[in-house]
Amino acid sequence: MDWLMGKSKAKPNGKKPPAEEKKQYLELEYTKIRVVDFDLKELVVLPREIDLNEWLASNTTTFFNLINLQYSTISEFCTGETCQAMTACNTIYYWYDERGKKTKCTAPQYVDFVMSLCQKLVTDEEIFPTKYGKEFPNSFESLVKKICRYLFHVLAHLYWSHFKETVALDLQGHLNTLYAHFIIFVREFNLVDPKETCIMDDLSEILCAPAPPPAPTPAPSAPDSAPSPSSQNHVTER
Repeated sequence: MDWLMGKSKAKPNGKKPPAEEKKQYLELEYTKIRVVDFDLKELVVLPREIDLNEWLASNTTTFFNLINLQYSTISEFCTGETCQAMTACNTIYYWYDERGKKTKCTAPQYVDFVMSLCQKLVTDEEIFPTKYGKEFPNSFESLVKKICRYLFHVLAHLYWSHFKETVALDLQGHLNTLYAHFIIFVREFNLVDPKETCIMDDLSEILCAPAPPPAPTPAPSAPDSAPSPSSQNHVTER
């Protein structure tokens, strides 16, 4: 079944959204932790000899596998009781079937829908061909955009609802690096509408900022030809 995505601002009982909670993931002690220290921009730029669709297919498949793996590390904490809705900041994501009927689901159900759909798409030879000479379909780019939009929802939920567990597992460096790499990639090829990702702009701007150049190493000073007076041994005669 082809599922469609929907979202709305969380307004329980018709009231205004609750005051935004403190975002632990924005604290410097966590944002500074990465597993790589080079410019991720270099990883996403299309190589000259690579076809664009091939590049999109390869990277999209990789991101799907990595985000699925990252979610699996905290999946035992993401249950129907702890996450009764798929939330990120003050946004709740809903699913709609092909008839436009809204489907109420918990976060783990939503993520299961995401991963099942992505798995189905990236393993379909008619959409993500792996054989030489096989053409990509005309709908390929739109399907890649759909996958990336869904994967962003999972990343946003990880930060919003499961960052404490991620820190407890000492995996915040992996999550930060994965998130930054993903955001830089989708920005490079305009794969996700900025209106979709704006709820995480505060984190994106921190993690995606170019790393500052390393401080220059001071040149070693030349040794003095003679010891300075202060370093000489003084003997006092009695």
